[in-house]
Amino acid sequence: MKRTILTFGFISGAVISVLMSLAMAFSNQIGHGERAMVVGYTSMVLSFQLVFFGVRAYRDNEGQGSITFGRAFGLGMCIMLITCVCYVATWEIIYHFFMPDFMDKYGAYAIEKARAAGANAAALEAKAAEMRHAKELYANPLYNMAITFIEPFPVGLLIALISAVILKRKKTAAVQVAG
Repeated sequence: MKRTILTFGFISGAVISVLMSLAMAFSNQIGHGERAMVVGYTSMVLSFQLVFFGVRAYRDNEGQGSITFGRAFGLGMCIMLITCVCYVATWEIIYHFFMPDFMDKYGAYAIEKARAAGANAAALEAKAAEMRHAKELYANPLYNMAITFIEPFPVGLLIALISAVILKRKKTAAVQVAG
């Protein structure tokens, strides 16, 4: 079980890390808005597909074709958690070494979005204050890692749950022919 978790967890982690790195390399073209969310969450869904394949591989190879919902869900969760940790590690490297101005750019985007939506001067100042506060919070590495971990977690949790429901299979009783 441990081998399956580590193998599929780190493959999924590598996929999510590569996709995030590519998305960040093209972040000026993608932007910070809805396109960035679509690209980000699509990357997560693609990488978390390995949760399904990991649970299926365990069921078929080590479980002799059967697995309980609880074991399948637990296995999926472990694979997903490794993937999330890889996601956080990749983001921390990208953020600290390649995009230390990320929060400034994101803040400018949020203020411009509010301005384009017709916000008045007071609302724009409130948004600017909110962005300054977010930047201060994000400067704390533990807060930064926690927020980053929370991004892929719900997607992975959902895929682990769906995988467990789809892949659970009870052991079949061997039928003996009396003769």
